[in-house]
Amino acid sequence: MHFYDCSTAPSPRRARMFIAEKGLDIPTTEVSIAKGEQMADDFRKINPFCTLPALVTDDGVTLTQNIGIATYLEQKFPEPVLMGRNPAETGEIMDWAAIAEQQGGMATAEALRNSNPHMKGRALPGPDNYEQIPELAERGLARAKRFQEMMEAHMTGRDWVVGDAISYADITAFVLIDFQRIIKVKVDETKPALNAWYTKMKDRPSAQL
Repeated sequence: MHFYDCSTAPSPRRARMFIAEKGLDIPTTEVSIAKGEQMADDFRKINPFCTLPALVTDDGVTLTQNIGIATYLEQKFPEPVLMGRNPAETGEIMDWAAIAEQQGGMATAEALRNSNPHMKGRALPGPDNYEQIPELAERGLARAKRFQEMMEAHMTGRDWVVGDAISYADITAFVLIDFQRIIKVKVDETKPALNAWYTKMKDRPSAQL
C-alpha cells in the first residue's frame, strides 16, 4: 500500500487519523496543496481527480475518498473496530459520518472557498475551476455554527458519537469541527458536551499527527 497525504488539509487528516487508530504504518508521500502539487502531471496519473487523500491498495487500486479508504482498511485490518460491531452500530456510525460531512464539512468548505481571496477561481477542489459565490460563504458560516449546535445536543450524555468507543464517526466529526477554526468558528465553554468530547479527541495521539 501507499498513502498520499497533505499535512495541512482536513480530508487527508481524516484518513491519517484512521490509519493511526488502526495502528498501521503505511508508506506515505506528502503532496502539498499549497504548492499545487496535486495538479501536477505525476500526481494526476495517480489520482485524476487531483484531490487528497489517496491510497493505492496492495491490489493496485487507487482509492480517493475517505469512505473508500476507511472501508478498505476496516475490511483488511478488522481490529480495532472503527466502523461498527453489528449492522445497527455500523449504520449509525455511517449515518453520523455523513451528517458531519454534509452539515459540517460542506459548510466549512463553502465558507472558506467562497471567501478566501487566495481561492479566487478555485471555489471547488479538483481539476476544474469554478468562481466564488459570496452568498455561499455567508450560508456556509451560518451552517458551520449550526452544526456545532447540533453536535452539542447529540453529545449531551454521550462519551462518543456512536456507541462506547471511538469510531469513524468521531474521527470525521472531530477533524471537520477542528478545521472550522479556519473560518473562526471554535468550540468553547458555551457547548460543554461538545467541548469535553472535542478536548478528548484532540488529546489522542492520532490527532497529533
